[in-house]
Amino acid sequence: MDGTVQAWVNGWVVSRGAAPPTAEPWGWTIDMGLYGHVTRHVFGATGEDLDETTVRKVAGAVTGHGVWLKAFRDPSVVSGWLDDSWWIDPEPGYLMTVPLAAEDAPAAPDGYRLREWSRGGVTRLMVAAPDGSLAARGQIAPRGETAVADRIETAPEHRRRGLGSLVMRTLQNSAARQGARTGVLAGTPAGRGLYEALGWGVVATLTSARHDPPASALA
Repeated sequence: MDGTVQAWVNGWVVSRGAAPPTAEPWGWTIDMGLYGHVTRHVFGATGEDLDETTVRKVAGAVTGHGVWLKAFRDPSVVSGWLDDSWWIDPEPGYLMTVPLAAEDAPAAPDGYRLREWSRGGVTRLMVAAPDGSLAARGQIAPRGETAVADRIETAPEHRRRGLGSLVMRTLQNSAARQGARTGVLAGTPAGRGLYEALGWGVVATLTSARHDPPASALA
């Protein structure tokens, strides 16, 4: 299994409050218990080490709605391995890492309010706008040497004001103070530019797929 993928899985389940991951010969199964996201299967291999036979075998055993696959290979490749009962996100995600080190705490822009707190092993952060509405948020789950950043968001009307950088740097500082030395996240194409500007690097491409067969197929 790829060590970065395993670190992401271990931190992500804490961040999302998911069930402990079940180890499989090919990766992990994670129960979420949500409509539209009941369970996810995460493959442990990346790039060319992830083979078609394994993906087809795992996908072929899925019968219910709302089961997800997370495969660390480009969607243009993985889409050819899945039948039409799967919805495949055409945009790739990116498994990314960064070295962590504590630095001076960044300050919120004038008028904005930063609040940070921790519960259940997860550090959460929010930035409130001058009118009190939510401007940005994020969270991070330190797990020993690694920490998984998750749910990083900036409201559209508050973008390009440095809030994304503020959130990430604050979370990275918090994780470093708790002993983590490497940050891990699964980012979107929209977020990749921000993360790379902060020193994050891509280590694998990610395909997300959801089992969504037509009703007639279940009749």
